[in-house]
Parts: sequence; structure tokens; C-alpha cells
Amino acid sequence: MMHQHDAAEPAAPHGHHGHDHHPQGHQGHQGHDHHLDQFRKLFWINLVVAVPVVAFSNMFAMLVGYTIPAFPAAGWVSPVLGTVMYLVGGRPFLVGAIGEIRSRKPGMMLLIGLAITVAFLASWGASLGLLHHELEFWWELALLVVIMLLGHWLEMRSLAQTTSALDSLAALLPDEAEKVDGDHTITVSPADLRVGDLVVVRPGGSVPVDGVIVAGRADMDESIVTGESRPVAKGVGASVTAGTVATDSGLRIQVSATGDDTALAGIQRLVAEAQNSSSRAQRLADRAAGWLFWFALFSAAAAALIWTLAGEPDAAVVRAITVLVIACPHALGLAIPLVVSIATERAARGGVLVKDRLALEGMRTVDTVLFDKTGTLTKGEPVVTAVESVSDVDESGVLALAAAAEADSEHPLAKAIVRAAVARRLDIPVSTDFSSSPAVGVTATVDGREVRVGGPRLVQDVGGHEVEAAARWRHNGAIILHVVRDGAVIGGLSLADEVRPESREAVDALHASGVEVAMITGDAEAVATAVGRELGIERIFAGVRPEDKASNVAALQAEGKKVAMVGDGVNDAPALAQADVGIAIGAGTDVAIASAGVILASSDPRSVLSVIELSRATYRNMKQNLWWGAGYNLVSVPLAAGVLAPVGFVLPMSVGAILMSLSTIVVALNAQLLRRLDLRPEVSVQAVTKG
Repeated sequence: MMHQHDAAEPAAPHGHHGHDHHPQGHQGHQGHDHHLDQFRKLFWINLVVAVPVVAFSNMFAMLVGYTIPAFPAAGWVSPVLGTVMYLVGGRPFLVGAIGEIRSRKPGMMLLIGLAITVAFLASWGASLGLLHHELEFWWELALLVVIMLLGHWLEMRSLAQTTSALDSLAALLPDEAEKVDGDHTITVSPADLRVGDLVVVRPGGSVPVDGVIVAGRADMDESIVTGESRPVAKGVGASVTAGTVATDSGLRIQVSATGDDTALAGIQRLVAEAQNSSSRAQRLADRAAGWLFWFALFSAAAAALIWTLAGEPDAAVVRAITVLVIACPHALGLAIPLVVSIATERAARGGVLVKDRLALEGMRTVDTVLFDKTGTLTKGEPVVTAVESVSDVDESGVLALAAAAEADSEHPLAKAIVRAAVARRLDIPVSTDFSSSPAVGVTATVDGREVRVGGPRLVQDVGGHEVEAAARWRHNGAIILHVVRDGAVIGGLSLADEVRPESREAVDALHASGVEVAMITGDAEAVATAVGRELGIERIFAGVRPEDKASNVAALQAEGKKVAMVGDGVNDAPALAQADVGIAIGAGTDVAIASAGVILASSDPRSVLSVIELSRATYRNMKQNLWWGAGYNLVSVPLAAGVLAPVGFVLPMSVGAILMSLSTIVVALNAQLLRRLDLRPEVSVQAVTKG
């Protein structure tokens, strides 16, 4: 049916998790799952091995106050199993540390690698009687490895990605194409098509490559690329894009671009480029660990020098090694992953899926939210907004006749008309002899009389006049259809993309919290302005081509704004990736979801407020945990180095270990506070409007 519409790397655990998507996206996704599984196994194996290492450690037995069972090999349990833990459980951190040395960016990996290596070497020295017995750190080494593996496993799990943007884009294209070969067609792969070839697209089929229509006329569903709900009528000479669907009629298309030259491939490149560039962001914990690395190194060197100059070389070794071991950020290594893990779990229960931690961190600084209109602020499907009668048939009768004529059509507008009639509980008559005419409308026989429904061409065909309200409807960006019975216009219908009832609340609440709201759409100015007016949005980008959406985001960023983009279509993917934070509506396309850092499981735009609230609470909790984690080091390292030795106090290793444990417990308990967040959209809106 045709309606003529009015135009309108895993081995380095805490390294930087960017979004480097490669063409082998699916393999990358499998690889991520494989490494996640590896770390889960690594953690549990090392946890089991750590039990005898700690239990048979002389220092731990002295601290807790028990006697190690006496049997010939008892003294070798901790050294042997501790060595296994160092080589197997510690390997990811050692590899990461080497990577940080090579890149000259000391961070968490180097700090952990340094601590476990010093603990390993010192413990062997003590076990062999070469160093003071105080330096037997097997139990400390075991705890270090287990806690750090736990932290990394939690982090990897929270960052696990469920889909690949590039996989999703590729899936939009059909696997086969029908190429015209003389008087018949042959089935080929789209990759085998060349510019100038002719292809046939069947009704309801996807266009395999970019091209120009040389025969036929069809309503093209371009929502998968443009995100817009309104099908576009296209005839001979019009360009069509790979991935779009001919909803009602067959077409013959001449190929104009293939492979990397298609619009979809261009969007693919934009997504990959924007995602790769966003991975340069530094992490808070890595920066803190970098500073702590130099702090620990300087403190150990200073302790060794001062104790040596004081004539106590044995104490110098003990103090320096103790500093390097207890400086390892147990709490710091757990602080961020634990917060992220709890925050993402809490978010998921509230319908917010966090795919990229950097996006969650960045949401608290956002000052502009850019909404894609269709499917985000609106429902993305047409609804009947008004009916007008110009005959003896009342409005309900006009709608019932239109629904009868449209009953056999699969067109989105036809479905909207039938839905409206059903919603009003109208008695829809039975129709026969259904037919559709490209660019004109549909025709059917209802109660023995001819009923036609269509756009402006239909009115011209019957020599009638538009209904009086048509001008007003057109000004508001509506789609206008007329109903004709036996050659006379009996009424008109206004159809438009329905605005979500929650959208106004979301916009008002964002304004109340000091965030600017803008809207972007491929729809005509009239449609966009009408929606903007209804929602109180002043800044509107209308008539934006799919490939230009990302540049509109970049333009806002050039004004110094921190932009969150909310969208649901393939055309939104580059913009979602370009934005400081990309938020995909969960009901949208896979590729939009894959390009975003945050996904809203529902289509409620108020959830954006929930993301802001979660981001602020998470960042606050992270900062608190970092201060607790770093605070332990800032206090215990100088004390372990002997800064208070002149007044007779040197921090014993046992006290340092207790402080370390307390610090880790405080961090873990503080992270639990995030569980109290209520992320229901209506609660988030109420919190903002009251506050």
C-alpha cells in the first residue's frame, strides 16, 4: 500500500578498557567472555590455594596465636604453594606491570606487581634464613593475589559487553541479493555486486546495497537507518540506502555503491572512530595508584637510606621491604571495582544497564542532554490525533470506514487507523476487493460502496477539497489522509508520532536540575517544532541527515558543553559514540545499544535522571573509597618506614596488616551504601523537582 505523505587487553587487569572494536567484533566478544571466565577460575583456584599458604605461614601463626602442626614438610607448604600463587595468580598483574613500565605510565599494575614481587623474594629470603624472619610475607602475598584477582574479576564482570556495534550493523544487510542477469535473476552475495549492476528487491525485502531506483515505486521503511517512523515514498530516480526495507512494492535498483562506500559502512566507520577516541580517558584509580607507586618507592628508598646511615643495615632492609609490601593498595584495588560492580547491579535492577564505566562516571558532569525525537521522546509509531467529518457521516463513522478499508493493509498508517477504531470500540464493517495504488492510497468495497483512503493525490484524483482542519494539521507536522466514499470526500484524518506522556516530566526535571535539553530529528521543521513546543524544548535540530547527527553533537561540544545523547536508531549510533555519554533506549536497535555506554531497559526518558543520580552517587562513593584506600597508605607507609622511630615508635608489620584489613572492610561496607539508591524513573524525577 502507498500513502503519499506531506513532506516533512585482558592480561593487564586494571589497564584502560577502551572500546576498540575491530571487524572481528564477534570474536572480540567471545574473547571477552573467555577472559572473564579465566579470571573467575583463577580467583577461585587461588582462593583455595591461599588457605594452606596462610595457615602454614609462621608470621600469620604468630599474629593470630596458634601453633603450626609439626610434620617434616610443614615449613615448605607456604613457600611452595606461595610460589605457585605468585607465578599463576600473579601473572596477569606482572604482565600488566611490564606493560606500564614499557608505556612509562606507572599505575595500579606496577604497584601490585612491585608489592607481590618484593613479598615473594623477601619471603623466600626469610624462609631460607637469608633475611630476618619478620620478612616472611607468604600470607600477605596470598591475600594480595586473592584480593586483587577478586577486584579484577568484579570489574571485568561489570564491564562485560553483550553485543558488538559492528556485528549489529553488519546484521542489517541481507545475506543474499537478486541480481538481474539478462531475462532472469540470479542469487548472489551482496559482496559480489558491482556498481552499475541491477538488483531486484521484493516487497518487504531489504535493500542489499546503496543504489538508485530504475523501476517501481515503494514506501521505504528507513527507520533502521534514519530512526524516523514515517515511511518515505520513493520512485524512479530516487536513491535508496543499504539496510532499508521496501514495505509494499517490488523495486529494481541500479547499484551506486558497494562495500566500504555505502552509507551503512560510513556509519560503521564513524562508530568505530568515535569509540576508539573515547577510550583515551584516564581512570581515577590508575592515577591514584601512579602517585602511590612513586610515594611507596620514595618512602622505601628514604627508609633504607636513613636506617643505613643510622647504623642499622638489617633494620634498613626490613623497613624498606615492609613499606613496599604494605603500600600495595588492597583497599584501592578493591575500591573502584566493588563500587562499579554494586552500582551496575543496582542500576540493572532500576532498568539502567551500564556497559561502559567511563560513561557512568562522565554522566555527573553532563550539562546538555540531546534527545533523538522519534522512539525516544515520542513512541516512534503513528497514532490518529484527530478526525474531521465533512458529510452526513459523523467522525466515528469516518474512522470506522477508514479502518474497514485499511484492514487488510500492513502499512504502519493503516495499522494506526485500525488501532484507533478498536480503541474507540467502533463497529468496523467487513470490506472486500482490497487494492492499493502507489502514491495514491487504498481502495476497498464496504457495504457495497467504494471507500478509498489516501493522501493529497487521492483528493486530486476525485476532484475534491481537503477538510478545513488540514492546514492546521499540516502546520503541526501531521500526516494527513482523506476518506472518500463513492468519489466524494467525507472526512479527513490527522496522524502523528505520539509524544510519550513521561517526556514532559523528564524535560522539566532536567531543566530543574540545571541541565539544558535539546532535540535532534530527521523530521521536517514543522513536526520538530510542534513536538518541541509541546515539551518545552527550545533548542531543536530538525531535518538532520543520519550522517550529520554526530557533527551536531560535536558542534555542541565545541561550545564547551558536556553532551549526553539519547537515541534508539542506527542513525544515532555515531552520535551516541561521539557524545561524552551515549544513552540508548533499550527498545531501540542493537547497533544503537552497542554504540552507547549506558542502556535504558525501558523507553522512559525520565530514566536519564536516574543515570545522573546514579553517576553522582557512584562518583561520590568512589572518591570516599579512594580516600579510605589511599589514606591507609598515606598513614601506614611513613609509620612503617620509621618516621616516628625517634620517639620510639615503629609500626609493626602485624599492625600494618590489621590496618590494611580494616581499610579493605571500610571500603567494602561503604560501597554497600549504593544499594540504598532507588532508581525508579518517577522517584528520580520527584527527587529533582523537590530538591
